[in-house]
Amino acid sequence: MEINEYKNLIKEHKFFKAHEVLEEFWFPRRKEKSKKVLIVKGFINAAVAFELKKRGKDKNAICVWQTYIKFSKLIKSDYKEFLELKYFIDNFANNYLF
Repeated sequence: MEINEYKNLIKEHKFFKAHEVLEEFWFPRRKEKSKKVLIVKGFINAAVAFELKKRGKDKNAICVWQTYIKFSKLIKSDYKEFLELKYFIDNFANNYLF
C-alpha cells in the first residue's frame, strides 16, 4: 500500500487514481474485519467523496464522506501513518468539500 502516492494523487486532484492505489491493498482483504482494512476503506471513501465533488455531485460526496468519518474514528495513536494521513485528508476536505 502506497500512502505517499495516494496523498500526492489527492494533492493533484486525481481522486479516482488515488482510490485505485488503496484499493489494490483493500480489495483482496475486503472481507476481513481488521481495523487496518476498515481504515483503508475509509480513506478510499474519502477519495470517492472528493471525486464526486469534482463531478458536481455534492450531496453524494457528503454522503460518502460520512463513511470516511465512521472509519476514521478507528484510527488511534498506534497507527501513526494513518494519523498523519487523517490530518492531511481532514485539512484537504475542509478546503475542498466544505
